[in-house]
Amino acid sequence: MFYLFDSDFLGLLPEIFLLTSLCILLGYGVWYEKGRESQMTSHQLWVGGLCLLFTFILLCENPFFHMIVCFNTLIIDGMGSFLKSFILFSTLGVFALSFSYLRQEKIKAFEFVILLLLATLSLMLMVSSYDFISLYLAIEFQSLGLYVLAALKRENEYSTEAGLKYFVLGAFSSGFYLFGASLIYGLTGTTNFEDLSILFTGLGPTDLFTQGSVVVGLLFLSVAFLFKISAAPFHMWSPDVYEGAPTVITAFFSMAPKLALFGVLIRVFYLGFFDFLFSWQQIFFICSLASMIFGAFGALAQVKIKRLLAFSSIGHVGYLLIGLATGSLEGLQGIFLYLIVYFLMTLNAFSVVLSLRPDQDKSRYLYEIKNLGIQNPLLALTFSVNLFSMAGIPPLAGFLSKFYLFFAALNASLYSLAILGVLSSVLSCFYYISLIKLMYFHKAEETAGTVAIHTPGDIDAQKAILLGITFFGVLFLFVYPSPFFLLSHAAALSFS
Repeated sequence: MFYLFDSDFLGLLPEIFLLTSLCILLGYGVWYEKGRESQMTSHQLWVGGLCLLFTFILLCENPFFHMIVCFNTLIIDGMGSFLKSFILFSTLGVFALSFSYLRQEKIKAFEFVILLLLATLSLMLMVSSYDFISLYLAIEFQSLGLYVLAALKRENEYSTEAGLKYFVLGAFSSGFYLFGASLIYGLTGTTNFEDLSILFTGLGPTDLFTQGSVVVGLLFLSVAFLFKISAAPFHMWSPDVYEGAPTVITAFFSMAPKLALFGVLIRVFYLGFFDFLFSWQQIFFICSLASMIFGAFGALAQVKIKRLLAFSSIGHVGYLLIGLATGSLEGLQGIFLYLIVYFLMTLNAFSVVLSLRPDQDKSRYLYEIKNLGIQNPLLALTFSVNLFSMAGIPPLAGFLSKFYLFFAALNASLYSLAILGVLSSVLSCFYYISLIKLMYFHKAEETAGTVAIHTPGDIDAQKAILLGITFFGVLFLFVYPSPFFLLSHAAALSFS
């Protein structure tokens, strides 16, 4: 039996290492550090960061480039390695943001690091899932950790509300997933994505019963995944959960699960159900339009920063769904390129948000960034460049990633999607540039005594490093985009 799974264990070595590391950290927290919680959390953040770096090294040095393991339930390939790498970097960025945040909020729960590592492990397994059953187990595995993290501040009613809403709607979407997967299984007798692809190859157009049954199953599966990525019209939970959860957890929600879930969407629909392209393409077409419209108009009415970032995230999901709806290699490459840029922009935005108020984690309002250009010019410049990139102003990274997705839509003859994408991007410029207006063009007497902002020396080293890396990452894509294009193209080719 050991020899049967020998190569499987080698292929899954990064996940096994991460699981072993977090078990050791859990033992360290339970048995060794009683009564020293404040020191323990800081130590665990450092050790957890090292664990993520070693996991990334093992991922890069994995000798197996393409391998199906554990009786066809998990797959190791280039696309999975690409997404896993950015999931690890997302968690590493959240750890870097957490040092000063946990100290200021007086959060001494060592479970914080353990739960984040567990969520990271489950997201990596989700990306590698090759079967409906393994995918469901990975989704529930990550959801359980994220429910607790959303409600981490138990004395805060907003955090408790966020955890409860996330739990109820997460269970609701899981029910949709199970119903859709059971319909597919009842029709075909298999839950493996590759087997489904082989089974549906060349399915005749006259087999209306089979096609109708599969389309109904795909509809339920699509609704489940669209709930998870907070795409409109299934986005109603996102602004409340983003606002109520602790800010560093909101940053994690914004990045890591979306990276994993778009990998899952690609693997399920491009591999298992590509022969039904014209059925599920319509679903993602409509949801892409709705997400871009709801994201743009919803953000216009917001006065709180985290809710505005939530609607901004919904809009970005709409752009990503353009690439999914194309059904082409160019669409896949556009998705991967956009995910890289989205990761950099989101990490930069939350680093700035966490630099605004050192005293408490109450709801942050937009007026808090007034005159930031006077009080902290360097932070204001970093945020302004990032906002221009989010708005898609050329020639920054956000413009290049949207440009690639829009051309993929044009090549797939989805002209209305590309036109609506451009119009919604123009509309989103209004609220992004209004933030820049608040930072630079408000009179000092209008905001006297309303802003509590760090001076440049008060931003801790971890946040300063993150701000610098993400700022130059956004600029680097404009100056020398070839590495990002090649990386995304390699990920797309490894899947196709």
